[in-house]
Amino acid sequence: MGEPSPPQLTALVWLVFVEAAVLALATVYLLVELFSADAQDARSAIALTVTTALFAAGVAVLGFGLVRRWVRIRGGVLLWQLLQVAVSIGAFQGLLGPSWTGWLLLLPAVAGIWLLFTRPVTAIFAARDQERRDRDAAEGRG
Repeated sequence: MGEPSPPQLTALVWLVFVEAAVLALATVYLLVELFSADAQDARSAIALTVTTALFAAGVAVLGFGLVRRWVRIRGGVLLWQLLQVAVSIGAFQGLLGPSWTGWLLLLPAVAGIWLLFTRPVTAIFAARDQERRDRDAAEGRG
């Protein structure tokens, strides 16, 4: 962990933490709306708020895992970015509000996927995976 981070990994970490912050802000907004507005369906409003809060926490864990360079965190980051792509497609089709919101979801997701598979980022995680395998083999677990 002593080696400096390449700019691609730094950008990916920032992107994931910004996504987590946006989700946290959305959770706060939903909480305010839940208690101040007249919800048509309170159960759905509560479920949406809780789900958004869980996503915010999960994406924050992904960012933390990238900072700590956890070997298997890339799968979670990729899954989150692909989920954003899927939701953006729904936005482009008019299912989830105005179509411009699709761009707000698609552009960071594509950037995140691209950053995730750049050579410096894959090299760091491949090296960490090899270290883990060597350590497991030395301890007789592999």
